[in-house]
Amino acid sequence: MASLASEASARMKPLPQPEPGLTPERLLDRARGLRPLLRASQAECEDGGRVPRRVADALIEGGFFRIVQPRHFGGYEFDIATFYRVIMEIARGCSETGWVTSLVGGHPLLLSRYPAETQAEIYGALGDLRCPGALTPLGTAAREPGGYRITHSWVSASGCDLGTHFMGLARVDGDEGGTLVQLLVDIVDCSIEDDWFVMGMRGTGSKRVTVTDLFVPDHRALAVGGMARGAEPLDAHVPMHENPMYSGLIGPFLIGETAAVAVGAARGALDIYEELLLTKKSLAPPFLERCHDPVAQQYYGEALSLVLTAEAAMVKSGEDYMAFAEAARNKGTSFDTAKGLQLTMVAQRCVELSWQAIDLIYRTAGTTASAKHGMPIGRFLRNIAVLRTHPVLQRENTAIQMAKLRLVDRVG
Repeated sequence: MASLASEASARMKPLPQPEPGLTPERLLDRARGLRPLLRASQAECEDGGRVPRRVADALIEGGFFRIVQPRHFGGYEFDIATFYRVIMEIARGCSETGWVTSLVGGHPLLLSRYPAETQAEIYGALGDLRCPGALTPLGTAAREPGGYRITHSWVSASGCDLGTHFMGLARVDGDEGGTLVQLLVDIVDCSIEDDWFVMGMRGTGSKRVTVTDLFVPDHRALAVGGMARGAEPLDAHVPMHENPMYSGLIGPFLIGETAAVAVGAARGALDIYEELLLTKKSLAPPFLERCHDPVAQQYYGEALSLVLTAEAAMVKSGEDYMAFAEAARNKGTSFDTAKGLQLTMVAQRCVELSWQAIDLIYRTAGTTASAKHGMPIGRFLRNIAVLRTHPVLQRENTAIQMAKLRLVDRVG
């Protein structure tokens, strides 16, 4: 007898992939090939407050928003480690563009938990989906026959300028249990206000998104729990996808995609630092390039070790995510809170390692190379300084939760 997932899939006509033969390696090479364009567009991205149109077009045409999109809906359905590797490469060229690609490109995992018919409706005939989202401030959705009605504004919706749809979190009005719903709406039903005035990550276009007296049908509302980033679906059932990736925890993945941006930015700063050490002369005789200076060599080596460690941990965490999801699907081993906290701790530590590398590079590159207006090292520093302020990236709370699980809860 066919599984329920197979029966649901059979009712939905598969969409063709734009490039059926695309592999993770080829996509990663494509991301590397974008680096000159991304580096050249950094200032425009920052000054314009959004990913430049030519860069956005290259990302869309290159398939970068389809990395974890289900194959059934025209995506490539690559694994989580591949997603992190590609995001690190894009962020290496431009951290703001990496942020938008990561946050928007990761949402097919959450969409996979909506009813099969909803997914078919949202992906349409071409599978062209770019769905930014925002959690705060919580909206209030009024229950009506067949759905919900809402008027609300969400802030910091990264990548909303290039979105086709939008996900906003709301509390159901009058529900004493505090039920939360993730509402999925068309971007054309939203208004966007630019209120994103920050010292870093300016190019992410993390603007205010508003809906006014909008009716959202039931099939576009997903019941979720918790205020952790990427609130977890309450129903563990996956409507139509057999790949275990789509049944894993949402929160740890979305925190991981943020960390991948920081790691890529650290590598991007290291690229510039290396170029500087190879070309800039010392201030004292014999006026050799700074790469000959043992102190500069130590600085570079320390920064490189931090970046290499963060990169390796990031890829390993993606592999662990897949292993946890596969074990849960095939062996009945729960992808539980402890495993989610483990992935979160690694991601948060990767952000910290990346920050240490960027701070070291910024401090030792020289004032002109770092602090002068428009210099990319300074831009990387500002961007990751802002990224680190995200509540879900604060390590202390995660450390306490994990310690309680492994220590206190064991002794009662």
